[in-house]
Amino acid sequence: MKKYISKTVNFVKQELKDAEGGHDWFHIERVWKTACTIAQAEENANILIVELGALLHDIADSKFHNGNEEIGPAKARDFLSSLALDQETTEHVMNIIKHVSYKGGNEAQTFRSLELDIVQDADRLDAMGAIGIARTFNYGGHKGREIYNPEIKPNLKMSKEEYKASTAPTINHFYEKLLLLKDKMNTKTGRKMAENRHEFMESFLYQFYNECNGIQ
Repeated sequence: MKKYISKTVNFVKQELKDAEGGHDWFHIERVWKTACTIAQAEENANILIVELGALLHDIADSKFHNGNEEIGPAKARDFLSSLALDQETTEHVMNIIKHVSYKGGNEAQTFRSLELDIVQDADRLDAMGAIGIARTFNYGGHKGREIYNPEIKPNLKMSKEEYKASTAPTINHFYEKLLLLKDKMNTKTGRKMAENRHEFMESFLYQFYNECNGIQ
């Protein structure tokens, strides 16, 4: 198992060496570590599938490939074939990669497994708390978005296509995704880990609005 993980780590590091800061190797590493922590607490999970799914889940994020959702799975499948894994393991990892993304949060899940639940929780946790705040503003800056515009209200009913095409101010993303994640956790461990991160984001927003309004 270690040889599979080592080869995957090297592959991902190489593929993401020039990635945007919120979706780079260090994002993958955090998700990987968190997924392992959740898997150990939840038990009965196939740890190889969890680790491979976490390591490959953002190998080619559609946000950076003109919305194309096929590039990531294709890259992952080509790589997995080089590991000569059994077909069942490969297909399970592929299903994690295809279904882990938030996509606006309004789409029905068409594939479920404990391993997907774990990787999805780990990925969502990295979108919360201090890291989540840093990643959100980093991506907003990367896309040239406003930080805050009180005239542009959050849209909580976006379709997947609208969500992907949104150019709204970065603060809106807290309401359209980040603050919703706590109640979308799949595992008991994930839900527990999300509580503190959620509270931190609420504290940040409280301070943010106070400063916007000239309040100390």
